[in-house]
Amino acid sequence: MNYNERFENVTIVGAAGKMGSGILLLTAMEMYNISMKPENKDKDYILYAFDISQNALSGLKTYIQDQLTKQAERKIEILKEHYKDKKDLANDSDIISQYVKDVMAMIQPVTTIESAYESHIIFEAASENPDLKTKIFAQINANSKCEPWFFTNTSSIPISYLNEKANLNGRIIGVHFYNPPAVQKLVEVIKCDQTPDIMGEFVSTYIKNLRKIEVPSYDKAGFIGNGHFMRDALYGMMRMENLRKDMSFAEAVYIVNKVTQDFLIRPMGIFQLIDYVGIDVCQFIMKVMKPYVTDEDIHSPLLDTMMEIGVKGGQNHDGSQKDGFLKYEKGRIVAIWDLDKKEYVKIEDISEKCDKLIGALPQEHQPWKVVVRDPNKNEFLTKYFSALQKENGMGAKLAVEYHIKSKQIGEKLVSDKVAFNADDVNTVLMTGFFHAYGPINDFIK
Repeated sequence: MNYNERFENVTIVGAAGKMGSGILLLTAMEMYNISMKPENKDKDYILYAFDISQNALSGLKTYIQDQLTKQAERKIEILKEHYKDKKDLANDSDIISQYVKDVMAMIQPVTTIESAYESHIIFEAASENPDLKTKIFAQINANSKCEPWFFTNTSSIPISYLNEKANLNGRIIGVHFYNPPAVQKLVEVIKCDQTPDIMGEFVSTYIKNLRKIEVPSYDKAGFIGNGHFMRDALYGMMRMENLRKDMSFAEAVYIVNKVTQDFLIRPMGIFQLIDYVGIDVCQFIMKVMKPYVTDEDIHSPLLDTMMEIGVKGGQNHDGSQKDGFLKYEKGRIVAIWDLDKKEYVKIEDISEKCDKLIGALPQEHQPWKVVVRDPNKNEFLTKYFSALQKENGMGAKLAVEYHIKSKQIGEKLVSDKVAFNADDVNTVLMTGFFHAYGPINDFIK
C-alpha cells in the first residue's frame, strides 16, 4: 500500500480536542491534495473525526471551516488553477467556498470508535494517559479489518510501552505535533525498536508535505521537548523555593518568572510557560517520566500542592489562559498566586520591591521579539551574555546560573541518548518553544 492509498481511510481519535482539531485540519488538507491528483480522481477519501462529545464535534465543524477559509485565501492563485475547468465558479469567493465544501465532504464526524475499524491510519490525539491510549489502540487493533498504522501524538510516553501494552507488533510511531499544530512548525518523530522503516519514511513524507520541520528523538520518556522543559521547570521551581526563604511565595515566583523571561530573552517566563501548558499536564508528564529516570527525581511537590488546592492553569476552549501561578486578564499578567495567603497578590503590590532586588538589565539587552527577528542574533547574543556575566545584580547572577543549567540539561539529553545530537535539541527549543537560541551554545563560557 503506497502513500496515496493509505490515506484513503483515516481516523483522528480525539478530533475535537486542542491537538486533535489541528491534526485533523492538516490531515484533511493533505488528503484533499492527494485526492486531486489525476490518478486518484475516481477514489474516495474518508477522514473520520472521532470524539466522544457530540457538542465538541459540532464546534469542530465551525473551527475547520473557518481555518479552511483562511488557508484558501492564502493560496487562492493555486486554487484558481485547480478549479479552472469549473466555469460556474465566477470569482474568488466562489472558489474559496467550493474548496471548503470539497474538503469538508471528506470529514465524517463520529462518536463511535467502530468507524476506525476500516481505517489504514489511526492518528491518536487523546489525553496524555498511557492506560487510555493503550485501551484505544488495543480495541481498534483487535477489531480492525486491516492492519492499521498507529500514529500517536504523545509528548512523553515511550512508544515501546504503548506498542507492547496494545500488542501492536511495531505498527506504531510517535508523531508529536506542537501546540497549536496548525501554526507550530515542529514535529518530533519517535520510533520504537519494532517500528518498521517504511513507517518512518511515510511520516517523513507526510511532515514534509505539511511544510513542517521533523526532529527525531530516541524512544525515551519525555523525548526532547518535555525532557528539557520538565527539568527546566523543576530547576526554576527549586530556585523559587530557595528565594522563598527570604521573601513571600508571590515575590519569589515574580522574580524567577521575570528573570527567565527578560534576562534570558525568552517568549515566556518559566511559571507562565507552566501555566500555558497546564499545571495538571506538567504534573502528569512528570509522573510518566519518573519511572524511566533513575539518576534524578522528576517530581515536583509544588505542582502536587497546586493541584490539591485546585490551581491548574491551562487554556480555555477559546484559547484564553486560565489562572495558575499567575493570574491573567486579556492575556496580561495582573497578579501572582501566594501559596501562604491562598490568594492572588496584585503585581503592582510587589513589583517595585522585586525589581529593586532583581537589578537592572544590561544596557545591551533587547526584548525577545526583537532578538528573534535579528539576522545577526548570534553575534548580539554573544555580546549580551558577555555583558550579563559582568553584572552583579541578583537577576543577572540568577540568569547566568539558569542559562548554565539549561545547557547542562540539553547536553545530558544527548549523552543519555534522548536526542541524537545537540542541533536537534536546539531545533526543538527554538522551533517548538520559540526560544531565540538553543540551550547548547557557547554564549557563556
